[in-house]
Amino acid sequence: MGRFWTLLTYVHSLAGPVLMLLYPLYASVMAIESPSKLDDQQWLAYWILYSFLTLLEMLLHPLLEWIPIWYDVKLVFVAWLVLPQFKGAAFLYEKFVREKLIKRREGAGAGAAQSPKSTSVSRNSSSSSSNGKSKKKFVDFISTKKGEHEAY
Repeated sequence: MGRFWTLLTYVHSLAGPVLMLLYPLYASVMAIESPSKLDDQQWLAYWILYSFLTLLEMLLHPLLEWIPIWYDVKLVFVAWLVLPQFKGAAFLYEKFVREKLIKRREGAGAGAAQSPKSTSVSRNSSSSSSNGKSKKKFVDFISTKKGEHEAY
């Protein structure tokens, strides 16, 4: 019975890296080589969500240490994201991420008609070397929308 638990412990510790990294890496390479775009979306969405989950896990590590089943919950969640029967990553991308991006793009499109004028005004107003205006220039640089600098 002791050998069974030892084997089960090894399988459990290998399940995470295999399910979270090895299989998705293999499937991502296969998706790149296939002509279909659907599998590309699934695996790009997986890597986005996995990166976000890893970042969240790093930030909340002190809290997650106190949850004894966190690794198992994460393993089940990643299995749902990865397994082709569920395609959870594509589902989450379509349901949440894509809607936010489309709304943001539409909002940026409305502001893009005014962007050349506002960009030239912000460049002219921030051309002096005073401290307040240089801060404004930095803020304008950081907060510019994607469509404003596509000509460069």
